Amino acid sequence: MSYVLGIDGGGSTTVCVLMNDSCQVLGRGEAGPSNYQSIGIEATLQSIQSAIHNAVEAAIITNTVNIDAICLGLAGVGRAIDIEVVKGLVKELQNNKLPINWALQPANIVICNDALIALVGGIGQPVGIVVAAGTGSIVFGRNHEGHTKRVGGWGYILGDEGSAYKIVIAGMNAALKSYDGREISTSLIEGFTQHLDLESIEDLIEVVYRREWGVKQIAALAPVVDFAAASGDIVANMIIDDAVKELVKATSTVIDAIFSADSVLEVVTTGSVWRGRCNIHERFAASLVKKFPNVKVIFPRYEPAYGAGLLALQTTQN
Repeated sequence: MSYVLGIDGGGSTTVCVLMNDSCQVLGRGEAGPSNYQSIGIEATLQSIQSAIHNAVEAAIITNTVNIDAICLGLAGVGRAIDIEVVKGLVKELQNNKLPINWALQPANIVICNDALIALVGGIGQPVGIVVAAGTGSIVFGRNHEGHTKRVGGWGYILGDEGSAYKIVIAGMNAALKSYDGREISTSLIEGFTQHLDLESIEDLIEVVYRREWGVKQIAALAPVVDFAAASGDIVANMIIDDAVKELVKATSTVIDAIFSADSVLEVVTTGSVWRGRCNIHERFAASLVKKFPNVKVIFPRYEPAYGAGLLALQTTQN
């Protein structure tokens, strides 16, 4: 029987699935981060190796596991130089003592960014659009001809519109402006103060600057804005509406670039932003469908690692 590995490597977790040629997941394993640009090549190799080992160990297979194809969808992999680095990692994997038999050919090794596997896993096929809005944001699409288009993903300084980070920054700005008297009253002042156990909203200075908070810590405060919007706060809802507009604009740009205006396609939404209580998913879907009536907005059907497995299997069927 033919077996393949699908790997989803992110900034915090690496997930590997072992699949057969019937698209069944036989084993799933997790390990640490595998963004080599953040943690280095050796640590990335260790995480991927551990995830593979854990997936194979979780599978109940009595015969030898022959791996005929592998797909690695890794965060931060987009340039030609990144592909070459990961190719080197795959060679190293085959030299390590894993409980499998490698039967890979160059054509059966797929290396791509994590947006593509999120698309394939989320929809179940490699055609459509993924709108990822978590700590950061990116929109990525692929059409039937294999043409792709990416919008966003430029990081918290240069982009990430519609992300949790940008929503929180807008919320903090609004709270402080309201506190100054420059903007209308908002419950975000109380929301941030209570959530962070501050004596005053002025103490945000100490939290953000003196504690040297990074992007992830700030983005984790998105539920404060979400709760305020769900409770009817006007300012918070304006922030959410602005995020929706940015994500709709980015998605529309992808549709205009590689699809026709009347294309029937699915748009899958992934990331923490979509799980809020303020109906941001519904707002986004309603706005996008108003522009493109044949578009259907969905939540993911499968996880990204499964999408990587499907891409790996595709190479064995060509």
